[in-house]
Amino acid sequence: MEELVVVGGGQAAIQCIASLRKEGYSGSITLVGEENHLPYQRPPLSKGFLSGSTGSDRLYLKKIEFFQENSIQLNLGVTANSIERDNCLVHLSNDKSIGYDKLVLATGSRVRKLKFPGSDLEGINYLRGIDDAESLKDGLLKSKNLVIVGAGYIGLEVAAVATEFDTKITVIEMADRVMNRTVDPIISAYYQELHSKNGVDFILNESLERVDGNKTVEQVICSGSSSIEADILVIGAGVIPNIELAEESGLSCDNGICVDEYGQTEDAKVFACGDCTNHPNEKLNRKLRLESVHNAMEQSKTVASSIMGNKTPYNQVPWFWSDQYDHKLQIVGLSGDHDEVLIRGDQAESKFMLFYLKGEELIAVDAVNNPKEFLICRKLVENKVKISSDDILNQSKNLNDLII
Repeated sequence: MEELVVVGGGQAAIQCIASLRKEGYSGSITLVGEENHLPYQRPPLSKGFLSGSTGSDRLYLKKIEFFQENSIQLNLGVTANSIERDNCLVHLSNDKSIGYDKLVLATGSRVRKLKFPGSDLEGINYLRGIDDAESLKDGLLKSKNLVIVGAGYIGLEVAAVATEFDTKITVIEMADRVMNRTVDPIISAYYQELHSKNGVDFILNESLERVDGNKTVEQVICSGSSSIEADILVIGAGVIPNIELAEESGLSCDNGICVDEYGQTEDAKVFACGDCTNHPNEKLNRKLRLESVHNAMEQSKTVASSIMGNKTPYNQVPWFWSDQYDHKLQIVGLSGDHDEVLIRGDQAESKFMLFYLKGEELIAVDAVNNPKEFLICRKLVENKVKISSDDILNQSKNLNDLII
């Protein structure tokens, strides 16, 4: 019987396993996860789970019965320390080793931790796992002054939830606008105003210099000499792909584990999927590493098909979302290479979209509170539709008519 080992305990790992069993994989499957929790979804951690509206039972991707019924051997609370590719062995932190015929690396990513004076004080939080979210939730219940470093998705989602608690909120961002790496200035300004209306203060163009306090956080000092009183600090400085296991085994890595369009590394027995991969995308004509649920799920399905011998290239346009207050931001495509931006809808009504064009080709769309048209836009971007400014600006125009 073929033996397959999956290293990782997130969305990519569980989707790969579920797809394999669905496609009739009959070999043994062992999952190695460094957390003691069953595989769970991370997006709610900075949203519903943090606010308390989503219980922990709704985080788990599969119940224990799934693993039992599908004969999945679980190794939780265990780290994969090294891979011995010549002998097809994964060495674990519990001094055991697992042999494999096929290996899937779904190692994901980890938070980028900052070094600064005072970084060892109590009350400093990073948000990546369930335990982090539980600790932060407890802290918010007691907090009077919350400071968030980083105005990206995580920082702003935490800020939105924190307004439900009795705490003053200040967000520090080293750029001149919020979400500056992912959205147009129009979206940035809209969301900053939304947060400001909900009582969130912003300090832009400044970075974290140091944190002062006696055992716990008391004062946050910024690069521009701004000083903010704080009893809890949340840092959202991005994530780093977990490539060390692959890299130390001799596999090629470059801002992610290098794989082909089928999720396969240069070792025919080793595959990788999810946040940890650097993969080619024919539609976008580039290599990229993505941090999204969509990528984790779809690339994992590709890996499962490859293992089954049904090679189907992973070649999709990425999409993302962020929930802040009752606002849903949805993004499809990568907008960085655009030469024109057009607005459809009305910001005053909190329902509008930005269309990014390169020439006449639609390459990306940002949608605020318009999930219906966003679904259509995903197909338009996927099909590389050429679209006129008149069609975009005409609210009575049915975008569905433009799908090829």
